Amino acid sequence: MPLKLDRLLAITMLLLNRKRVGAQELSERFEVSLRTIYRDLEALNQAGIPIVSFAGAAGGYEIMDQYRLDRQFLSLDELQSIIIALRGVGSTFADQDISSLLDKVGALVARSEQRELNNMSQQLMIDLNPWHGGKAEKEKLGILRSAARDSKVIRFAYTTSQGDSSERMCEPMGVVLKGYVWYLYGFCKLREDYRIFRLTRIEQLAVLDETFVRRPKTLEQLDFQWTRQENPPNLIRLVLRFHPRAKARLQDYFAFGQIETQPDGTILVTANQPDEPWLYGMLLSYGADVFIMEPESVAQTIREMAQKIVEQYQLTLT
Repeated sequence: MPLKLDRLLAITMLLLNRKRVGAQELSERFEVSLRTIYRDLEALNQAGIPIVSFAGAAGGYEIMDQYRLDRQFLSLDELQSIIIALRGVGSTFADQDISSLLDKVGALVARSEQRELNNMSQQLMIDLNPWHGGKAEKEKLGILRSAARDSKVIRFAYTTSQGDSSERMCEPMGVVLKGYVWYLYGFCKLREDYRIFRLTRIEQLAVLDETFVRRPKTLEQLDFQWTRQENPPNLIRLVLRFHPRAKARLQDYFAFGQIETQPDGTILVTANQPDEPWLYGMLLSYGADVFIMEPESVAQTIREMAQKIVEQYQLTLT
């Protein structure tokens, strides 16, 4: 009986979200006979759900326009926000549960409201897929989510921001999206501590048979610990002068209040940044478009790195 009830609910959700569905399509989708589908539709009618049948080549079954499930206190705007958010998550996760949830939420909207809902959908879209590597990232996200859900230890090769590679064993707690980048939060068995792993640096990912007991810290607690400290360590104050052509990149990276356009068109940036190896790579990526005014120690490091690059090409060309 529970299986039949699940199927009846799923048929109802499908009919509420589709204009018209044929019996054969329902039979194939739910992997039951046509006779069973006819019985299910009759049962739904007897339960008070107004299903109408249409004959002919374009025939099938649909629910009367004004019928919808009771959505209680949710407005159409609120339902639209939920649908947009779910579609955004669905763009990243190939998850049948999300598709099913979208059907259920969509079923809360009366068919007479569908046009307005579609118009609203054209005003905002959330797409969490990266511009490149979308398929590989989806697969990796799916594996990590399943491992976290099933409390399975994972093994992978990881490359740090310093370029060091090592094999890690980790108890995955969950995946987190920060800006445009996905991270794994977990307990690293090599370091015997909680760690953050950037998904693009995870390779040779494997889920082991070994299970673990989930540790007490939540994703929210770790996120606060790592990213919302009042006085983060290793911050340095940078004063940078940029060529005007770097403006677009600066607006993508730095906050509005950190950017100041000078009378001569150059751009002054004042910002606190972590004193980490990636910072120097970021500054080098601007080439001659940036001049480091403060601190002198950062300017000196960049000079030394640039000189090594020059020497490398001198040796290659001689």
